Formats: sequence, structure tokens, C-alpha cells
Amino acid sequence: MSASAAKPFGPVQRIAAGVLEVGYVDIGPPGGRAVLLLHGWPYDIYSYAEVAPALAAAGYRVIVPYLRGYGATRFRSDDAMRNGQQAVLAVDAIALLDALGVDEAIVAGFDWGARTANVMAALWPERCRAMVSVSGYLIGSQEAGQAPLPPDAEQEWWYQYYFATERGRAGYEAYRHDFARLIWRSASPAWRFDEATFERSAAAFDNPDHVAVVIHNYRWRIGLAAGEPEFDVLEQRLAAFPAIAVPTITLEGDANGAPHPDPTTYAARFTGKYVHRTLTGGMGHNLPQEAPLDFVHAIEEVDSLA
Repeated sequence: MSASAAKPFGPVQRIAAGVLEVGYVDIGPPGGRAVLLLHGWPYDIYSYAEVAPALAAAGYRVIVPYLRGYGATRFRSDDAMRNGQQAVLAVDAIALLDALGVDEAIVAGFDWGARTANVMAALWPERCRAMVSVSGYLIGSQEAGQAPLPPDAEQEWWYQYYFATERGRAGYEAYRHDFARLIWRSASPAWRFDEATFERSAAAFDNPDHVAVVIHNYRWRIGLAAGEPEFDVLEQRLAAFPAIAVPTITLEGDANGAPHPDPTTYAARFTGKYVHRTLTGGMGHNLPQEAPLDFVHAIEEVDSLA
């Protein structure tokens, strides 16, 4: 579908949650069933600018936070490590639910957001009523991340290897908007977003901690950067690739140009009620923004499975 600039999405509120002051949108009836929508890289909360109001109109309380290093979210201490490892993003999400007094939510996401939802569902299933995950099961480990892939697969991860160098860090610092535009186009080759739509999201990458968090995330994945010791136990549990038992719908786009696993490789990881759907018609990586109605329907369907 064609994308154009939509009306402002918000208002953006702020709340202290763990080590962060989180910027987030919270719409819909306060007593409605909670839905936590998590964005990826290089995207932001506007990936859900159509999904969130539709869910709110259906009676859900919809919470859409900026991840650490994006938009209005800030670290509460200058001394805090600008950590991007997989476990810490899920810890952030649990801290946000705690701060908002939300005991249980449907969790959904794509890219970093899908991995974060996976980690939440694996480690804190009591907090996750159900899950919608684009590209399926994305939990990883540093050991797995260091294993070489066939050349065609390695080529898809070119930016990860670029970020492994100081030139890559400096390049991303200098050209973060151009970099993000390139990823949007390559990850969703059939998505015809306009410049206003892109710039609306690209403003989130001007966060002062954005580059540090992104670079650490990709270096951590392949063992070039250490995480924080307090999360070692969580990472050890994740390195065993735990099954996810909460009701789950996984989605994939038929034109996803970003690295992603084949659905047949992860179906067995979901041991509860499970449905997979591939969306057709040139759908790419950013499914909630490219196919918002399908994403809304997936949330409603997975809720019915819970």
C-alpha cells in the first residue's frame, strides 16, 4: 500500500521505568485489555500510527513505547551503559508494564520489537497474554551469532559487519537518516512511502543515545561487545532457545527484503496455540505500517486464542 504522512500520533507521555525515562503513547480505554506494540530498527512508534488507533477503537488499551535510544526515551543516568543486548530490551518492556501497573499484555512487534516480544514471552510468560511476532522466533545468542553463514546469507547482514568497525560507527553517526532510508527501501522494496512519512520517523534517530545503542546491539550479537553482567543469567536461558508456550501468531511478508528465517525452521519453537500467516501483495519488513489492517486482525485473533 502507499504510505503518506498521517496526523500526529500521540500524545507522547513519559514515565520513569527501570533505568529509563520512557517516551510512550497510551491510547484507548484505561480499563481495556492491554496491548504492547514494539518497534524495530530503524523505525519508531509511527510504525503503529494506524494500528494503535484501530485497536483503541476496538476497546484495547494500546501502549507504544520508544525503545532505548529512540525518540523521547532517555537514560535516567549519564553513567548507565548504552546497552543494546537482547535481554535488556525485554527488561525495559517489563519495567514499563510495571511502571504503568499493567500485569498482563498482548505483546507484538517486528524486527527488534519481535525479538523483544519473543524474550518476554519466553522468560515472563505470565506477563504475556498472547503474542504477534513478525518473522517468527528471533531469540539468539552470541555463540550462534558467531557461526558463519553461507555467503548469500552473510551478504544480507552487511550492515552488521559495517557496524563492527569504527568506520561503520562513524558512518552511522554521520549519515543515520540516509542509512535508515536505505534500509527501509531494501527491507520493503515494494513499499511506496513518501518523504514526509520517512522524516516523521527519522526524527527518532536524533536521540543522543541512538548510535551507541544500535552499534552495541549489533556488536553484541556477534560477540564483539560484552553485555552487562547482571543480565548473564537471562542470556544463558535465552541461549538454550527456550520454547514459547503463549498463544502466538507469526507473520511474514512475501517481499521481506531483510534477513529473516523461513517459517518452517521455527514453528516447533511455539508449543502453545499457534498460527502462521504470510501476507501477500508485496509486503515487506515493516508489516504494521505496510499492512495495518492485517496486523490489527492478527492482534484480535491471537487474543481470541488466549
